[in-house]
Amino acid sequence: MIKVLLVEDMHLIRGALAALIALEPDLAVAGQVATGEEAVSLARVVRPDVALLDIRLPGRWDGLDTAEQLREWVPECALLMLTSAGRPETLRRALEIGARGFMLKDAEPARLAEAIRRVAVGETVVDPGLAAAAIVQRPNPLTAREVEVLRRAGEGADLADIAAEFFLSKGTVRNYLGAIVTKLGARNRLDAVRIAADNSWI
Repeated sequence: MIKVLLVEDMHLIRGALAALIALEPDLAVAGQVATGEEAVSLARVVRPDVALLDIRLPGRWDGLDTAEQLREWVPECALLMLTSAGRPETLRRALEIGARGFMLKDAEPARLAEAIRRVAVGETVVDPGLAAAAIVQRPNPLTAREVEVLRRAGEGADLADIAAEFFLSKGTVRNYLGAIVTKLGARNRLDAVRIAADNSWI
């Protein structure tokens, strides 16, 4: 029996994933959590074979941060990342961290179940369209945190909002944005958002 830990903050999606897994005779839900912190704590207890991780999670750790923590604390657990908007740069980072799979949330249930089985035995499973895009797109120079900060800035969030969301000081957020503008060779924050969006980095 393959034990699967579900890490997804949207209750409806998490429930649907649990129901899907329950239908498979060789798969079992080892636990369900909404944040990265909860995922690592529970994984250290239940020792799942596979963690099914949403890329976007609330709190201090997003999906990629959580994947890094799981690699450190539960190294035997295979990581299968889920996302609703597949970005080539996110795929590259996930694979660098050690994730064995990367699937879009709109994948057919049978494909997702098969992906869980394959990563559990050490295979790598990546959405074909996303893999092709990752090969041809130039690398993103921004860190995962810089991407999140720039995305929120592009959505209109101010320094205080971004600082509160990511548990940072306003000065740190300002430094992040300054570094982003420099890395992208942008004229200002708005130009940085445009450049990043044009390259599918945010």
